[in-house]
Amino acid sequence: MLTAAFIVLGLAVLLGSTLAVLHLRMPTDAAASWPALPWPVAAVHGLLGIGGLAGLLVALRGPPRGIAQGTASFGAIAAALFALAALAGGGILATHLRRKRRAGTLIGVHAALAISGFVILAAYVLVG
Repeated sequence: MLTAAFIVLGLAVLLGSTLAVLHLRMPTDAAASWPALPWPVAAVHGLLGIGGLAGLLVALRGPPRGIAQGTASFGAIAAALFALAALAGGGILATHLRRKRRAGTLIGVHAALAISGFVILAAYVLVG
């Protein structure tokens, strides 16, 4: 189950990277006419992220791993970072639904939390 959660979260990271590149390619003076990001990609990204987090939480209920390598707490740390990233993603969605200006700082926080969680999860899966 842990490997499946890692793969699902990896797919969410790939889709998030695609969305980030599309967001960064937007012109900065497009205040009134924002080019729309492909919402199906964003929706699949969010669903994969939440599904991967749920799978990770289920996998963490299993037998402990990584005790000998010192990575036993990495799974819980990764889950906490992904949960915070999900909250930031919800904030991005709320900003979008209110038709407010794009929250670049919130997107950066979301990306930093998610990538940090994925790197720690990779260490937990591959080393532990």
